[in-house]
Amino acid sequence: MGLFRIDPLMLKLIITVLLATFIPARGHFVDIFEWLTTAAIALLFFMHGAKLSREKIIAGGGHWRLHLWVMCSTFVLFPLLGLLFVWWHPLPVSAEIYTGFLYLCILPATVQSAIALTSLAGGNVAAAVCSASASSLLGVFISPLLVSLVMDVHNDAASGNLEQIGKIMLQLLVPFLVGHFSRRWIAGWVEKHRGLIGKTDQASILLVVYSAFSEAVVNGIWHRVGVSTLLYIVAGSLGILFVVLLINLLAARIFGFNRPDEITILFCGSKKSLANGVPMANILFPSASVGIIVLPLMIFHQVQLMVCSLLAQRYKKAGEKLAQEKQAQNEKAPQNVVQSQK
Repeated sequence: MGLFRIDPLMLKLIITVLLATFIPARGHFVDIFEWLTTAAIALLFFMHGAKLSREKIIAGGGHWRLHLWVMCSTFVLFPLLGLLFVWWHPLPVSAEIYTGFLYLCILPATVQSAIALTSLAGGNVAAAVCSASASSLLGVFISPLLVSLVMDVHNDAASGNLEQIGKIMLQLLVPFLVGHFSRRWIAGWVEKHRGLIGKTDQASILLVVYSAFSEAVVNGIWHRVGVSTLLYIVAGSLGILFVVLLINLLAARIFGFNRPDEITILFCGSKKSLANGVPMANILFPSASVGIIVLPLMIFHQVQLMVCSLLAQRYKKAGEKLAQEKQAQNEKAPQNVVQSQK
């Protein structure tokens, strides 16, 4: 898991964007892909619910101080930084790109990568499962509300009316709950076919991205977004991620969390979910704007994986070094006792 390794999903996203650029959906195919996208989103969240184990959540659920900080980082710190970023306006990019930055800041945390990186670094995996899963579930409620609160609902972004909230509930929450409550019958099948379910998740995300970028290409996205804009998005993503990681690290040490909990806070409190963000954007935002608005989220997804993979490796090496030193001290202690007796 090197620093410069590109996430396989990111490669597939690039190919999907190129496909939408050269062969966008037009005419009757737009309606077909709209229906397929709705079905794919429902399937995606059904699988999210089916994979969520209550036993694992309960196992890590007692660490309320850690979970409280992770939720604050995800739904308070990030949105505040997004608002500050939009107000400061440090990058020469369009208002839609800034809307995309603000949108990614109000999303829930990702689940799979946060848990995987926490495990690799030697963190509190049970707490990571609980925090990341709770964030993903709460995000279905909180993120649409934050969209209506912090965004200009009359221009770029979605309306925060009951119709939009109803769509979120119908397309995201209902399939999620149905999948979760179906675990008693399908849990064995889900555990046995996790690889297939992972591919289904990715296929759903790619389908949503293709539909969004097809609409964006028809509306001239590449006349408004060039290489310089993409580089500015990378710079903005790095800046936001660095500030969040630094604040989380300082908070973990100020509040006296131990090393495994510090790792969990870093990796669960700094992630943003592409799997939740792309389908949700497809519901919340006008079709013509979705493609350009999710660009910062797609780039942030890769940036967070690269940076946090490097951090996880450093934590792992530091943990191995500490373990070796502790083992050496334990082996040395009996020798000291024998020498003192002599």
